[in-house]
Amino acid sequence: MSEQGLLDVVDSEEHRMIRNTVREFCEAEIEPIAQDVENEHRFPEEIFEQLGELDMMGVPVSMEYGGLGGDQLMYALVTEELGRVSGGIGLSYAAHVSLGSKPIEMFGTEAQKEEWLEPLASGEGMGAWALTEPGSGSDASDMDTMAVKDGDEYVLNGTKQFITNANVANSVLVKAVTDPDAGYDGISTFIVDPENDDGFEISTVWEKMGLNCSPTCEIQLDDVRIPADRLLGEEGEGWEQTKKTLDGGRISIAALSTGLAQGAYEAARDYSTEREQFGQPISEFDAVRDKVVDMHRKIERARLLTHKAAWAYDQGESVSRESALAKLDASEAAREVAEESVQTLGGYGYTEDFAPQRFYRDAKLMEIGEGTSEIQHLVIGREIGL
Repeated sequence: MSEQGLLDVVDSEEHRMIRNTVREFCEAEIEPIAQDVENEHRFPEEIFEQLGELDMMGVPVSMEYGGLGGDQLMYALVTEELGRVSGGIGLSYAAHVSLGSKPIEMFGTEAQKEEWLEPLASGEGMGAWALTEPGSGSDASDMDTMAVKDGDEYVLNGTKQFITNANVANSVLVKAVTDPDAGYDGISTFIVDPENDDGFEISTVWEKMGLNCSPTCEIQLDDVRIPADRLLGEEGEGWEQTKKTLDGGRISIAALSTGLAQGAYEAARDYSTEREQFGQPISEFDAVRDKVVDMHRKIERARLLTHKAAWAYDQGESVSRESALAKLDASEAAREVAEESVQTLGGYGYTEDFAPQRFYRDAKLMEIGEGTSEIQHLVIGREIGL
């Protein structure tokens, strides 16, 4: 497809309608409470219930399983709009869709989709995905969590760290080692029910630098017995599933980062045209104008890379390079734009009465989660033959 064709897809009537619907909802329902839920460290369950009523909790999931039947680009647009007003709500949404729901559609059986995916996609429940462990860091394949077959059950033991939504989730996709001697090919994925599976415990809900309305948890798995039909795919397919999942997940983090940057930019732009010093709006001073223009430039670049990656994903193309590029560029843009937004507002930008301080704190995680910036360089280098 030509570049013009890509622009046509991005600007389709359906995509515009969804984007505008979510934008109106965000401005009416989320923006007024965005700072409050951060201060309270409160997961805003009511917001996700309303997103479910709008059919937004399963945007890229087939209608057959309760979703909207949209594409990755549409999902990116929704995620960006959420990030524009609340990074925390956007993060929990992205983790629910990309990590907690989409793998069940991609790798699950019909029975698993009916039982576990439909409630997530329809907005009746929240999803989570448990990969990282306390000692794994960027080497996510370095796993101590074990799953041992015992008759028609698996027994799971281990610890998972930094798991978004774990304490509000109806299902958690847990990565565990089923064959310790097989390396990457010894990792499998299991659907765990936090409410009904004995031995599943939330041991910590982390206090964080930002994004505190999105819960980040440590999970303890102590002899958690689950039926064998909760294995997602086949034994040993967990790492390949992880790589495919992260391709889509990085696009969602790129979209969320673009939204954070957009929100920070709008705050700086509006303030600079209203705030007067020395008898004129500060936007008329070269130093301020140049800051705001640079913010705009970085956001446009990040958005284009994100939309290109989402479009390629929707064409069924391999997007390891594209998703890593989008995630790397957009996450760094979010942090840079948010920092300059705080600077543009001066002392006001440092106070909770104005949003830039929240965007600044939220943006930093975008360079860490779903693979650090350093890991994105590694992925891109590999993809271009280095």
